[in-house]
Amino acid sequence: MNWDRLEGQWKQRRGKAVYHWGRMMNDELSAILGRYEELVGKLQEKYGIAKDEANHNVDEYKIIVNKLKDANGELIRLHRTLNKKNKSAKRKTKLDASSRKRK
Repeated sequence: MNWDRLEGQWKQRRGKAVYHWGRMMNDELSAILGRYEELVGKLQEKYGIAKDEANHNVDEYKIIVNKLKDANGELIRLHRTLNKKNKSAKRKTKLDASSRKRK
């Protein structure tokens, strides 16, 4: 995921940013709108860190967001697979029950 895509999805990702950087307020993150340089600057201001460290923190955040996105995708796939198995098992049980009634 490149930063442009993250910036485009900033509203969804903002909650994770609030959790990640406790000193940042939700309204501050709303105003940043996912702009990389503004986020770096705000981290420098809030945490009193150097630009390189702030860049590193933002890059780590991006990695975390990607991992969470991948994990959510995997959970959705597993959920769909489980639903298909459950539906299949219900159909089989229903067919078995109907065949017993006929006998």
